[in-house]
Amino acid sequence: MHSWVDGVAQSQLGLGNRGLAYGDGLFETIAVRGARPLLLERHVQRLQRGCERLALLTDPLVVREEILAYASAMGEGVLKLILTRGDSPRGYAADPKAPARRILQASPLPAYPASYQAEGVRLFACQTRLAEQPLLAGLKHLNRLEQVLARNEWQGGDYAEGLLCDQAGRVIEGVFSNLFLVRGGRLLTAALERCGVAGTLRAELLDQAAAQGLDTHVCDLTLQDLAEADEVFVCNGVYGIWPVLACGAMTWPAGPLTRKLQTLACALLDL
Repeated sequence: MHSWVDGVAQSQLGLGNRGLAYGDGLFETIAVRGARPLLLERHVQRLQRGCERLALLTDPLVVREEILAYASAMGEGVLKLILTRGDSPRGYAADPKAPARRILQASPLPAYPASYQAEGVRLFACQTRLAEQPLLAGLKHLNRLEQVLARNEWQGGDYAEGLLCDQAGRVIEGVFSNLFLVRGGRLLTAALERCGVAGTLRAELLDQAAAQGLDTHVCDLTLQDLAEADEVFVCNGVYGIWPVLACGAMTWPAGPLTRKLQTLACALLDL
C-alpha cells in the first residue's frame, strides 16, 4: 500500500524536512485489524500531548480521520503515523507557524513466535542507559537512537526484548515495550517523568486494572524491586502482553495476574 503525505498518496519528502534533519517530530505505531486502528483514542491523546509539548501545529480531527481512512484501506497490518515540523533552511530555529507534515505508512503485522505469549520471554539486560529529559519524557518522539543502540546489543533469538534503565539505575521499560511488575498482589510500573515512553497499552492496562479493583502503583523501580517481583511482563499495543521468565540470573513464573491481564490485552487488540 502506498504511503500518504498530508493526505495524498506519495512516498517523497523534501531533503530539508526537519524530521530527517533533527528528529523534530512525533510518531505513533498503531495495530490495524479488521480495518480498525486499535487503541485509537489512546494514540490520538498521546499525539495531542506531544504536539502541545513540542508546539507542533496540526489539526487532531484531520489526523484522526486520516488514520481511520488509511486503516480502512489497509485492512490489517501496522500503521505508522509520523508528524514532522515540516521543511526549513539549515539551522535549529523553526518557523513557529509552519504546519506539521503528516506521513502515514503501512507494514505487515510482525510474526512473533507464538511461544512469546504462550510461554514467556527472556530479557537482555542492556548496557545503554536512557538519558533524563523531562521535556521529552513520555513522548513518542522521533529521537530513538538510544533504542537503536540498545537493540543492537544482542543478536539472535535467545532474547525477545531488552531491559532499559536510566542513568541512576532505575528500571524504566523495554526497548520497545513497557514493563510491569507484580508484587504482593500489587501492579507496579515505572514513573516516566524523566524518560521513557508512555505506552498506549500501558495506559489502558492501568485504567482497566484500577477499574477492576486492582492495586496499581506508578513509581520509581529499582533492580532490587525487579528481583523481588512475583511476576514480570512487558507489553505494547501491537503484540499485547508477554510474560517475562528471566533477565540475567533473575527468574519469574508466568503468574495469574499476568495471565488475567494478558486475556484483557488480547481482547483489546483482537489477538
